[in-house]
Amino acid sequence: MLGHLWQHTLPRVSLNTLWLLLGVGVGTVLLGTALAALVALTDFPGRRVFRWALVLPLALPGYVFAVAFIGLFDYSGAFATLLREHGLMLPEIRSRGGVIAVMTLALFPYVYLVASDAFASQGARALEAARALGMSPQRAFLRAALPLARPFIAGGVLLVLMETLADFGTVAAFNYDTFTSAIYSAWFAMFSTDTALQIAAVMLLAVIALVLLEAHSRRRQSFVQLGAVSAARLPLGRWRWAATALCALVFALAFALPVARLGWIAAAHLHELDARYVEFVWNGVLLSAMAAALTVAAALVLALAAREQPGLLSTLALRIGTVGYGLPGALLAIGLYVPVTRASGWLLDRLQIDMALTGGLGLLLIAYGVRFTAVAHAPVSAALLRVRDSHLEAAQLLGVTGLRRLQQVHWPLLRGGLATAALLVFVDVMKEMPITLMMRPFGWNTLATRVFELTNEGEWRRAALPALSIVAVGLIPVLLLTRRARDAA
Repeated sequence: MLGHLWQHTLPRVSLNTLWLLLGVGVGTVLLGTALAALVALTDFPGRRVFRWALVLPLALPGYVFAVAFIGLFDYSGAFATLLREHGLMLPEIRSRGGVIAVMTLALFPYVYLVASDAFASQGARALEAARALGMSPQRAFLRAALPLARPFIAGGVLLVLMETLADFGTVAAFNYDTFTSAIYSAWFAMFSTDTALQIAAVMLLAVIALVLLEAHSRRRQSFVQLGAVSAARLPLGRWRWAATALCALVFALAFALPVARLGWIAAAHLHELDARYVEFVWNGVLLSAMAAALTVAAALVLALAAREQPGLLSTLALRIGTVGYGLPGALLAIGLYVPVTRASGWLLDRLQIDMALTGGLGLLLIAYGVRFTAVAHAPVSAALLRVRDSHLEAAQLLGVTGLRRLQQVHWPLLRGGLATAALLVFVDVMKEMPITLMMRPFGWNTLATRVFELTNEGEWRRAALPALSIVAVGLIPVLLLTRRARDAA
């Protein structure tokens, strides 16, 4: 079994996963950074609308996005059929290029959000200062604004790569074999947990490599505040309509078309909308809010420890705390549930101590924390770069210490990053399916588990209604994220 794994399975899934990471990473960096720079640094028709509209794709789970996109652009899909009737042939969507394109469109908001925050808060002033020194707009962007935003962009790309590495629903829809699909095949088709764990061990090495790469890129980086006054945006002249067209095209492909298709299908099943959906929404919102609060608190503790007490212990804790995002949800659920259940049973049998960790919300929230600490850590650690030593020294000279220093120095500089982190975790937990499905208390159903139940029964069209409900509920925190980006600007 192990020989077959190393000779046939691992080389194929490793190459596929490498191409997927490379394609999605490059695609999201180019698309997310370019759109963020346009919206934050320049002026063109529709900029105010696209500033928040381009964040909306965050509300779509990857598996829902993939199904909607394949339905539109597959050979028998509505859009492909319409184009074929006019003599136009689309490239095969179920291909490596297709899955890379779809995941790029689904995940670019992670880079766009943090990059636009960075450009809005410091890039415009840096751009203005560089132009005052005689640089052209292009050279000023490449030499001044982009380097200052690089730590933020690196954090966004790390989230994208980990999300890509852990994704199962999207690659399964495209029949594209990666580490996660190989783990699921080994587990559920071959019934070999040992093989699944061996593949997961290789995958874990890839996650650790990503975390170390991101940490190395941030080494010796520091944040410089360039004044509190907003700088004037750069006029694009004759290129202003091209910027509008680019933003409109991305918004249509990444949000409007998939949601329109879901709405079209869901309209035929509106009679199924009943009181159960209120319970599904409430359960999901409650879980997401609790998970966001606990995860952001954990991420803040890890980031502060790494900054205030640098050393092997804090670095190791940070690395361990942020590798969970790259692990498949099902594997993480099993990895937590089995040892905790056995330990709880041993304590109850031998010492009559009931930890009450299994079967409740506690272990589920711990699993969310392990999975999404990296999501919260990226914006929190980036915001922590704003707290410079000179700020703390000035506060010390003025006699501001302890809780007053946290309130008057740390909080104003960190609250934006904390809010972004909480909203990102909230959205991710709302969309999360495997962990919720396997670890939720009995009878505790959410919209995501409803989507799974219907798709597992082959009721794909009926699944459009709960899927569209996830998008509707997820839009609220996403709109709050756009409001935060506007405040930063």
